[in-house]
Amino acid sequence: MDQKAQLEKLKLEVARLRKENATLKHALDFGPPKKTVQVPDEFKAVFDAAEINVRNYFSNISSEPENGEITINGERYILFRAAAISYEFLDVFKEFYSNYPEDEAVQIANNFLFDIAHVLGREDAKVFHEKMNLTDPLQKLSAGPVHFAYTGWANVEILPESHPSPDENYYIRFYHHNSFEAQSWIKAKRKSDIPVCTMNCGYSSGWCEQSFGIPLTTVEVACEAQGADHCTFIMAPPDKIQEYLSKNDPEKKSKRYEVPVFFQRKYNEDKLRQSLLQKETLLKEVHHRVKNNLQVISSLLNLQKNTFQDERLRAEFMSSISRVNTMARIHEMIYGDKNVSSINIEKYFSKLLRSLFQLYNSTNNQIELKVEINVKDVVFYPDKAIPLGLILNEIASNSFKHAFKNKGLFYLNLSEKQNKYTLIVGDNGKGLPANPGEGTLGLSLIPILCEQIDAQLEVVNSPNGLEYRITFDR
Repeated sequence: MDQKAQLEKLKLEVARLRKENATLKHALDFGPPKKTVQVPDEFKAVFDAAEINVRNYFSNISSEPENGEITINGERYILFRAAAISYEFLDVFKEFYSNYPEDEAVQIANNFLFDIAHVLGREDAKVFHEKMNLTDPLQKLSAGPVHFAYTGWANVEILPESHPSPDENYYIRFYHHNSFEAQSWIKAKRKSDIPVCTMNCGYSSGWCEQSFGIPLTTVEVACEAQGADHCTFIMAPPDKIQEYLSKNDPEKKSKRYEVPVFFQRKYNEDKLRQSLLQKETLLKEVHHRVKNNLQVISSLLNLQKNTFQDERLRAEFMSSISRVNTMARIHEMIYGDKNVSSINIEKYFSKLLRSLFQLYNSTNNQIELKVEINVKDVVFYPDKAIPLGLILNEIASNSFKHAFKNKGLFYLNLSEKQNKYTLIVGDNGKGLPANPGEGTLGLSLIPILCEQIDAQLEVVNSPNGLEYRITFDR
């Protein structure tokens, strides 16, 4: 490109920039500082200074549509249609949540809008305070309503009874004139049954929360979209807001207001998590005490057993002691787990079976233990897992004591199909005799325990082994 062409290109670029600067200068010719906020006389000086600072901040603006950018004082901004984040947003939410009662759908939408606006208010305040070197809490607050006006939210009037202090006594009562939310409803010729300036609540409380370093929330107590003279708000710490709302009701009609809580869902989840943790701790303590009591019973039975000369009676006592010890081990496994309300069945069966195997299998025996659990990470509630553990105790103890001479195989298989679980437990020992006779309390307990969990029981007995098939729902 020759010099003449380059010169012509530069002239065109200079002309374009001059035109753009003229446009911006015209758009930003605010004239002398205008009052965007009305405040009591005691706050007038600090808010007058804020009017100048914020005006200067917004004077430094550039727009580059070809790059999709609007920049104010080095910060990129974006524009939204007011109606899109007021009544139109609520309409969409009510459609999405049409299976909910309408008031619940509206509350979900308002919680969402409040959270978004509260974050915007906090973060805008943080950046603005840093850029303008504001350190005093009241100075930080004073910039907020002016910034609010310059970004198109509303004009603010702080009422004389307000008391903005950096402590639990913080209280502000104020109007938002020409609120973008209320005016969106009015211009659409729509009237609301409830206050609509949710984002106004969130943004203002977020800015002031950042300014004073204390949690704050805002409630709109009257709204122009309802037909009121003013959009009226009360801002206070969340634990004090109800007190101020009651004072705001001179006729004592006890009107119920929805008090926004920043991240209401997280707040509720934290409360539920804390409640669950307390319950789990209590349940663990219960299981721990049950285990201790069972161990005491086991010790007493052991002492009683040693007073008997009859070997058969001693054997029956030993079987009872084994059952008590198994129940104690089950409770120990439950309270030792992170989640006491549900039990990982794979770990539960494996640990219990190996415990029984070590208890009954003498060093002279060569018994192979085979465990196949084909359902991974499945959890059962204790009311299902405990009877299953007792069933396993009866089958395993009988097998280890009577099925083998000195070698054999004991196996367990758990599988699932179409939401039905099948537990197969057995051995390749000599099976049950044709007439077991007396001393079979453990075997008679198995059907009773199966009935407790609505399980179907099938017993396959042969000289080549004994197998139990137990089918049940989770």
